[in-house]
Amino acid sequence: MYRNKDHETFCRKGIGEIYETIGSLNLFMQCDAPNRDAFRSLPDGYSFRLCRRDELEIWKRVVVEEAYIDNVTDFYEKIYAQHEDEFFQCCMFVCNAADKPVASTLIWKSYGLINTVGWFRVLPEYEGKELGRALLSEIFKTAQFPIYLHTQPTSARAIKLYSDFGFKLITDTKIGYRKNDLDESFSYLQKLLLKNDYEKLQFTKANNELLNAALSNKTSEF
Repeated sequence: MYRNKDHETFCRKGIGEIYETIGSLNLFMQCDAPNRDAFRSLPDGYSFRLCRRDELEIWKRVVVEEAYIDNVTDFYEKIYAQHEDEFFQCCMFVCNAADKPVASTLIWKSYGLINTVGWFRVLPEYEGKELGRALLSEIFKTAQFPIYLHTQPTSARAIKLYSDFGFKLITDTKIGYRKNDLDESFSYLQKLLLKNDYEKLQFTKANNELLNAALSNKTSEF
């Protein structure tokens, strides 16, 4: 069984064996103003709500697979734990009709300086229902731009979605203390995305506020 639609695409393209390796490559995107034509509402039977304090373990299992729980726990302890009130005020769920969280993301003030999208994921069994698009639409309605994010070429479907909203791939070779693997990722994105979607990708140099913020702490905050 495939873990998600991106993994399914890797396998269908004959490169499933490198899925984990490619997942370690860094990509960065920025959006200076959203494309509101991309906004959509939730389908019937789903609702938005914030993550409750007693749902932290549920949140972890929405945003990552079980094998990566330790990674998200470590990130939470380093970045969010000292700002728990803020975390629970911005961590958004999409819930099904039974109030089960099935997707999540948040906008976080990384380094205390820049707005970033973090931990965006839809549970695999709920992919393809436009929940991710509706979730991003909801958090972008009142967000302050520019907004930045970190992703990987294994998240090709999310990259396409971010692109629809106006995010551009950053071309700088380094963001803070992390290498930007855009050049290495091109060939994979070209294989994984539909031709029309690949050709719509846009590119930009990083804003100075991003570069300065990312250099302010050797611990990556997004």
